[in-house]
Amino acid sequence: MPIGFQIHPRPSRIDPALLEALRGIPTPIVSDNMARMFAGGAALRPYHDGTPMIGIALTVRTRPGDNLMVHKAIDIAEPGEVIVVDAGGDLTNAIIGEIMLTHAHKRGVAGFVIDGAIRDSDAIAKSAFPVFARGVTHRGPYKDGPGEINVTAVIGGQAVQPGDIVLGDADGMLAVPRGEALAIAKGARAQVEREARTLAAIADGTIDRSWVDEALRAKGMKA
Repeated sequence: MPIGFQIHPRPSRIDPALLEALRGIPTPIVSDNMARMFAGGAALRPYHDGTPMIGIALTVRTRPGDNLMVHKAIDIAEPGEVIVVDAGGDLTNAIIGEIMLTHAHKRGVAGFVIDGAIRDSDAIAKSAFPVFARGVTHRGPYKDGPGEINVTAVIGGQAVQPGDIVLGDADGMLAVPRGEALAIAKGARAQVEREARTLAAIADGTIDRSWVDEALRAKGMKA
């Protein structure tokens, strides 16, 4: 679909309790509770110091290598939003660098997800401001457009909608659809508790591994 110069309406504000319900849960556990179907962050990695990220998606779709509408997104971003940029996965030109990130952080932006390249990676690596990207290049961006804000952004194959909850940690990033966030959070919290019990059982030597042989027998393996 062709893109132009448009800023679409923001979705309604999300209940802050939904963010708190997901805060602190590792992305692998959230992913498990999304049927392991969404691997949007698989092609992207964190370039900052590893500080976890959580926030509301402010989405941008732009011409690869062009950051004019990303600048506009920074100017209109609300505190707690994560700017999610669909730049087509192109690594020829950087979409953001240290100056843009510093300005965004000052305005209260909660992080960046760039399906494209960044630069100034050494400065970013020393920063706690979350930045997830596909790669790095020293080549700077164009500022001609086109681009759109508050549209579907495809990040590593996962469609991110404006208003989705965006999570990120050392294992990558993930977008949780806002309409499913509560159910996913409940399932993920329950899994955190189960895994804590499993780790405790390993530590005290009471772990039950009978399920392995049971699963093999169910597959037809004979002892």
